[in-house]
Amino acid sequence: MIIIYTDGSSRGNPGPGGWGVVIASDDRVIELGGREDHTTNNRMELIAAIQAVSCELLANSSNPEAVIYCDASYVVKGITEWIHGWHRNNWKTAGKKPVENKDLWINLFEAIQGKDLHWKLIAGHAGIEGNERCDVIATSFADGEKIDLYDGERNKYQIKL
Repeated sequence: MIIIYTDGSSRGNPGPGGWGVVIASDDRVIELGGREDHTTNNRMELIAAIQAVSCELLANSSNPEAVIYCDASYVVKGITEWIHGWHRNNWKTAGKKPVENKDLWINLFEAIQGKDLHWKLIAGHAGIEGNERCDVIATSFADGEKIDLYDGERNKYQIKL
């Protein structure tokens, strides 16, 4: 099973933002991250999730089963509780209002099709090493700082997952 951690960050809401992902298979770990100049925290959390479930490691797996650890209840509740109703209701909420961040929710909905994904809400800033690393990646990108992203053997990765 593949293990994934995701996180998003924005400096101001809206403001500059970043997202971070750590993906681990049995033998490999890949870190991903990115930045937007003007965004929100929720958008960065969603982009992290989209990038995670679209990653090559998951796409090329013979068994695309993954557990995704995320500290954003917005993402976890959205993907596990709300998204199917939004999809049925043409991307409208129960109150008949347009879904916020509809473009990203549609992308995420499309990206999860055919995958066996288990979404787990975790506490942020609680010492969970994979989540802490994603936070460092996301905030570094939000702050425009250079950060080295790991792509290599799992047994050489310095963080316990």
